[in-house]
Amino acid sequence: MVGCGGAEQTVSLETTPPATEPPTTSPTTLATTTTTSTTLAPTSTTSTTAPPTTAAPTSLEPLTEPLSAFLVERDEPRFDFGTLEIPAIGVNQVLLEGVALKTLDHGVGHWPGTALPGHRGKVVIAGHRVSKKRPFYDVDKLVPGDEIIMTTGEGRFVYTVDSTAIIDPSQVEVIEQTEGHDGLLFACHPKGKTTHRIVVHLVLSSDPA
Repeated sequence: MVGCGGAEQTVSLETTPPATEPPTTSPTTLATTTTTSTTLAPTSTTSTTAPPTTAAPTSLEPLTEPLSAFLVERDEPRFDFGTLEIPAIGVNQVLLEGVALKTLDHGVGHWPGTALPGHRGKVVIAGHRVSKKRPFYDVDKLVPGDEIIMTTGEGRFVYTVDSTAIIDPSQVEVIEQTEGHDGLLFACHPKGKTTHRIVVHLVLSSDPA
């Protein structure tokens, strides 16, 4: 798993690059497995005007093979599709598609193949801990009930922190999709090291429609 950056960055997972409409050029990947989208309609109780966006990513199931070379400074097309705010720790970042190191240098990244904000499943968001914009520097200070706000062209979706855990990078099961409306923030742990990952489990704060 990723989320820190810096010279010590190591990775044990690969994801499928996002699909866009209309199709454009796709970055070279180490896996060619594709999936068909079955993401259900989003749940939202509050509407807002979101930043301009193109077609939303639609791939469903993230690949979890431990391919260590996947995030070695590879290029991804820049795809901004929203924002992520965490008022408790002063975060307001552009939400991009992808978790390559160069992508995370510009904001926080949505793990391709996981649920989109507000949709059924688990939306997984990665961010640097100590490098570049370091949006997740203080993610360890989040407590249950803190709000994580994701805004896309589909609306404004408020998640709340449920729990935080420190895990081994090989524990890829944390990004497995669910039947609920869940979320996950993750980054390297401890600060400046890549030996573990800090994961913050989220739940959508409103009841599904």
